[in-house]
Amino acid sequence: MAAYSFGWCDVGGAPVTAPGGKGLRQALAVLGAEIAGAPPQAGVPAAVAVELVHTFSLLHDDVMDGDPVRRSRPAVWRAYGTGPAVLAGDALFAQAVDTLATSAGGAGAVRLLSAALGDLVRGQADDLLFAGRPWTGPRRVRSAEYLPMAEGKTGALLGCSLALGALLGGASPTVVAGLDRAGRQAGVAFQIADDVLGTWGDPAVTGKPVHGDLRERKKTLPVVSALESDRPAARRLAALLEADGDVARAAELAEEAGGRAAALAVARRCGAAALAELDRISAPARPVRDLRALLDGVVARSR
Repeated sequence: MAAYSFGWCDVGGAPVTAPGGKGLRQALAVLGAEIAGAPPQAGVPAAVAVELVHTFSLLHDDVMDGDPVRRSRPAVWRAYGTGPAVLAGDALFAQAVDTLATSAGGAGAVRLLSAALGDLVRGQADDLLFAGRPWTGPRRVRSAEYLPMAEGKTGALLGCSLALGALLGGASPTVVAGLDRAGRQAGVAFQIADDVLGTWGDPAVTGKPVHGDLRERKKTLPVVSALESDRPAARRLAALLEADGDVARAAELAEEAGGRAAALAVARRCGAAALAELDRISAPARPVRDLRALLDGVVARSR
């Protein structure tokens, strides 16, 4: 199941070449070590650990959200069953902790990972709770609530990736904390980009059904921002969503109400905030330049 989740085999175990992840978190971990002035190999345990945690979170997320497809293939829970998928995620998490615990500086690394996981769980819990709240009225989800949810759900692990690599590379607590903040801001931008792609993206590119977030009543930033607009399309969107109307039309109205543009503006601000954190860090020029390019690409992928 773990090999299947990484795209290394089919359901029966035969080797295949299937779509894998973006490699973003591993790259951040290695760059974190290099920013600390260490060789890239120093960040490898962090890279392995964060990818194991990320994959574990995806296995559980797909179960919680009922998403049947991941990276253009049946999600693990659809391929093997819900219980086995949960256990596979648990096993990946245990392996991640062991990877860090047996590395140099393991105790501090495990504590850093544990704190990030606490934030991740809180963010994921908020995301699930948001889905049960109404689209309109006093209990509706507001954009101000979305941002801390996204920081926990996605930003915590990106920040942890950078910070773990730096920690294992021997960086000072100030540098570790600054990289954690940079990764968290980049993570919010990354999540917003995912929201945009989940609403208007091509399924051939995203690997997920079109308009899946709208069907699941997810309170993504583009839709929440559209509902906060004073444009006429916002009122039509609210009525359509409350009536569980056509999701394709809802996506059109969300864009007409300015939700897509508003969300991307926030993503750009978060990307700028991440880069501003790097300006405060004294580090070798080459890894900082590479990290800047990587963080800029996080925002640019949804433009």
